Amino acid sequence: MSRIGNSPIKIPEGVTVEVKDNVVTVKGKLGELTQKITDVSVNVEEGNLSVERPSDAKDHRAKHGLYRALINNMVEGVTKGWTKELELVGVGYRARNQGQKLDLAVGFSHNIVLNIAPEVTVETISEKGKNPIIKLTSIDKQLIGQVAAKIRAFRKPEPYKGKGIKFVGERIRRKAGKSA
Repeated sequence: MSRIGNSPIKIPEGVTVEVKDNVVTVKGKLGELTQKITDVSVNVEEGNLSVERPSDAKDHRAKHGLYRALINNMVEGVTKGWTKELELVGVGYRARNQGQKLDLAVGFSHNIVLNIAPEVTVETISEKGKNPIIKLTSIDKQLIGQVAAKIRAFRKPEPYKGKGIKFVGERIRRKAGKSA
């Protein structure tokens, strides 16, 4: 039984949800998102959206909660949007952006230049005495998560000194160094 899949999604004011040929389209003040669905049915009625599965087969149960969560993320994305912040921890680690190009200096012999998808807005914040922060904003939660993971993969935080690219608020499990 999917507890997530059974709970209805409340559709806020100014958001329209259309279901046509197994494609759910959500339009809001920030933009429009679409998601192809299979094995479940979506019902929109009186400001509420519910996802129902045809049977209790394992595949149907799995997709029931999945598609409900994806549609909920789409509704939240077109109303509020999603934000992820990454922090660069390390001496000489810098980040700057020019439009959709992100330029990272993270301890390699060369800078890393990354082209960010046009749906994601990138902003870099550098204050004296603080670690540089990369702020990503988008309406698509899945895309922003992919972009953030790609940036983090360039230099994951290491457990001894904590240097690397980490999410703001992420706790790094630290290890003790060598004992003499």
